[in-house]
Amino acid sequence: MKKVIKFCLLLVLAAGNLTAIAYADEVTDWNQIMLDTLRKAGASPITSIRVGAIVQSAVYDAVNGINGTFTPIHVAPAAPRGASLRAAAVQAAYATLVKLFPTQQSDLDASRAASLAAISSGGDDENEKEDDDENQDSRSMARGIEWGQTVADGILAWRSADGFADTAPPFLGGSAPGQWRPTPPAFAPGLLPLLGNATPFVIRSGAQFPQAGPPPLTSDQYATDFNEVKLLGSATSPSRTSDQTVLALFWQSSLSGPDYFWDRVAVSLGAQRRTSLSQNARILAMVNIAHADAVIAAWYGKYKFAFWRPLTAIQNADDDGNAGTSTEAGWTPLLVTPPYPDYPSGLLSVSSAALAVIAHQFGERSSFTVDSNGMPGVVRFFPDVPAALDELVNARILAGIHFRTADVDAIKLGTAIGNYIIANSFQSVHKEKEDKNDKNDKKGKKDKKDKKDKKD
Repeated sequence: MKKVIKFCLLLVLAAGNLTAIAYADEVTDWNQIMLDTLRKAGASPITSIRVGAIVQSAVYDAVNGINGTFTPIHVAPAAPRGASLRAAAVQAAYATLVKLFPTQQSDLDASRAASLAAISSGGDDENEKEDDDENQDSRSMARGIEWGQTVADGILAWRSADGFADTAPPFLGGSAPGQWRPTPPAFAPGLLPLLGNATPFVIRSGAQFPQAGPPPLTSDQYATDFNEVKLLGSATSPSRTSDQTVLALFWQSSLSGPDYFWDRVAVSLGAQRRTSLSQNARILAMVNIAHADAVIAAWYGKYKFAFWRPLTAIQNADDDGNAGTSTEAGWTPLLVTPPYPDYPSGLLSVSSAALAVIAHQFGERSSFTVDSNGMPGVVRFFPDVPAALDELVNARILAGIHFRTADVDAIKLGTAIGNYIIANSFQSVHKEKEDKNDKNDKKGKKDKKDKKDKKD
């Protein structure tokens, strides 16, 4: 295995200390409320990803519908004149969350009341300058609330039949070498086998980006991947260091899905740069949509290739036809194997898509910390984005649940998706107008030339 880069493991009294946001606004506040709501609900990572994309899309379209700076995700800008940006952001987040988590309405009602009271009372919030009415009078707030609700309703209706939870007959894979099959201890059927066909937010489909697939069972690459995870990913591996064990556990620990890791990094980096409320709405929407579209593409690959997990492979190596592998009947991984195929890695697909957005917004060489609400007090530090991706690859191998190729190829997939989202959505309206004017100017010049040529 490539040498694992050792990063500082920081122990602090609270995991949020290094990532606490001193410079916050309603967008970042409600992003944290969303993460807390997911934690309280015990939401699965897939559910968390979908919720994150829905909520942050609504917040972005609500804010953008007032200032009209960028292209919308779904709801076209049509806010009433003078609507409060801050109130619109609060209502869009609240309305989507209360619809998705009705049992938490009392908590969400209290958070909404506190947010609106803070807006009404004024204060020295620098983001007030983005609103037309700096003093946030009742009319401006009412219009903002109305518009935020309109956007939330539009986003929820759009995503109501997106296919994220479509059911199918139990997927049990196959028994041939290389084929995925249910794994202990639950021996559950494959999770959400139709997710790869769900409707994305920005990309065209889960099949849009080609995936090479796992290496042939008889190849040298497969033997290398196999022996690496067999050595380092075992529950009792003597070759795994204590820090490697911690990082393997850390990246599986979030109680709010991958959203918690990368939303908090985006918010923290934004706070360092004093990004505005509108900028935060755009960045968080891009990150969370990257999560959602990447998980759809990853699941498309998982069930297209349906490749076995290391646990199955190591316990059945005598059947793979590769002289470089050998069976270990009692081998078990450090972490419980998730109930779906190996290739490509879901966490790496989602994380690399989010990090492509973060790198685009803040620079690839930005340093940052990552904390987890499932491992309070443990914080990972990274000098740059590539270092974080390196650790993520190694974490899944050290956990015993992925082959290296599944991780490395997932980075290629997620990065391509993140870059596609950057290039094809959230575009400046002014740039679109300039491009259109340029085309019209060129067309006008061509028409004049054609007329001149005909005269001659």
